Amino acid sequence: MDNLNKRIQQLPQSNYLLISRIDELKGRWVGGINLSPQILSRLKRSVLASSAGASTRIEGSKLSDEEVENLMRGLTMQKMADRDAQEVRGYYELLQTVFDSYADIPFSESSILHLHSQLLKYSEKDERHKGRYKNLDNNVEMRDKSGTLLSVLFDTTPAYLTPKEMQELITWAQDALQAKENHPLIVIAAFIVGFLKIHPFVDGNGRLSRILTNLLLLQTGYAYVPYVSHEKLIEDSKGDYYVSLRRSQTTFNTESESITSWVEYFLAVSLEQAKQAMALLSAENIETLLSPQQLKVWGYLGKVQEATPGQIAKHTDVARPTVSQALSRLMEMSRVERIGRGSATRYRKF
Repeated sequence: MDNLNKRIQQLPQSNYLLISRIDELKGRWVGGINLSPQILSRLKRSVLASSAGASTRIEGSKLSDEEVENLMRGLTMQKMADRDAQEVRGYYELLQTVFDSYADIPFSESSILHLHSQLLKYSEKDERHKGRYKNLDNNVEMRDKSGTLLSVLFDTTPAYLTPKEMQELITWAQDALQAKENHPLIVIAAFIVGFLKIHPFVDGNGRLSRILTNLLLLQTGYAYVPYVSHEKLIEDSKGDYYVSLRRSQTTFNTESESITSWVEYFLAVSLEQAKQAMALLSAENIETLLSPQQLKVWGYLGKVQEATPGQIAKHTDVARPTVSQALSRLMEMSRVERIGRGSATRYRKF
C-alpha cells in the first residue's frame, strides 16, 4: 500500500489544523460529559433511526426517520417484503451492535465479511451474495430514471483482484492504526476511500462503508459518535460527498494520485459532528451551570458571530465587570473562545 502512504504524505497542512480542532472538541466531550444515562439512551435511539434512514436514503430508499422509528417499534418476526424496510432494519440492527459492542468487534477481513452479511440479513435479493466478495465487475455508473446508462463514474477493482486488494487494504489500515505514525482520522478516511474504490461487494458497499466509519471512529476514541449521526451529515451534503469521492477515486492509478478532496470532506463532516456533540452538552447543562446574568451574556453570543465585552454589556444591560466575569466562566467551561488581545479582544461561541 505504498500508494496510500504517498497520498497521505501529500495532504496539505490545512487538514491537520482541522484534525487539531476535532480532537480539541473530542477532549472536551470526554471531560465535560455528564449527561444522564436516560438522556444518552434517548439520544442513541434517535441517532439509530436517523442514521439508518439517512444511510439507506443516500442509496435510494424513501423511508423518513419517523417511518424508520415506527418500523423498528412495530416489527417483530413478521415478513418484510418491502426492500426499503429490509435494508433499513439490517442497518439499524447492525449499527446498534456497533454502538453497543464496538470494543469487542475486531477490525479484520473476517469481521468485514460478517458485518456485510448482517447488514443484508433481511434483504431477500441479496441472499446469495451477502458476506461474500463480488464475483462480477461492478463499475459505478450514472443512469437516468429509465435505467439507461449515462456514464461510468469510475472503474472499480475487477472481481478477480478484489480479495487480494481487500486483504492489502485491511492489513495496511491495521498496521497504520497500530503504528500511529499517521493520525487515525487520516487512516480511516484513506481506508474508506480505498474501500469504496475497490467496491468489494455486489451491493451494500456505501452502507457498509458508513458502518465501518462508525466502528473505527469509536475504536479510536471518538466517544460522541453514537449521539450525533455521521450518516445524516453525509445525507445533508450528499452532492459534496459524491463529488469528493469521485475527484479522489478518478486519480487512482494515475501519475497524479490524490485523496485530498475526500479527506477534506471527511474531516469537515467529522468536525461538524464534534461541534454538534458539544452543542448537546451546552443544551443540556448550560442553564443549570450559569447565573441569570451569565445566561444573558451566553444568549447574546448565540445571536452574533463575535462581540467585544463592551458590545455585550451594551446589548444585554449587564454591567461590564459582570460581563468579564461571565466571559471568564464561559471560557473555563469551553463554551466561548477569545480572539485577539487588548482593546481588540472579541469573543465568540464555539
